[in-house]
Amino acid sequence: MPRSRRAARAVFFLAILSAGVSPALSQSADPAWLDQLAAQLAVDEGCAVEYYLNIKEDELAGRKTFEARAQCRDGRQFDAARTEPATEFTITACGVQVC
Repeated sequence: MPRSRRAARAVFFLAILSAGVSPALSQSADPAWLDQLAAQLAVDEGCAVEYYLNIKEDELAGRKTFEARAQCRDGRQFDAARTEPATEFTITACGVQVC
């Protein structure tokens, strides 16, 4: 890459960093409440969330509700629910079900 082009890229990258936008430190593409759920699962259950199932956002009696099932990297699953104004999720472990 030519020297002037490298310098231009470096200046651009520094401008982005000085503006407070860092790709490594930015929020994930998930809604903020899923990031909060992942943080709570990490602390409460030692779960590193791999992905979510059955994500639901709704409203009940004028209050927002959030529900999701989280799949941990170690294979465990947890159901989580929160109704505002609560700030923490109610988390329950998913067990084996026999029909």
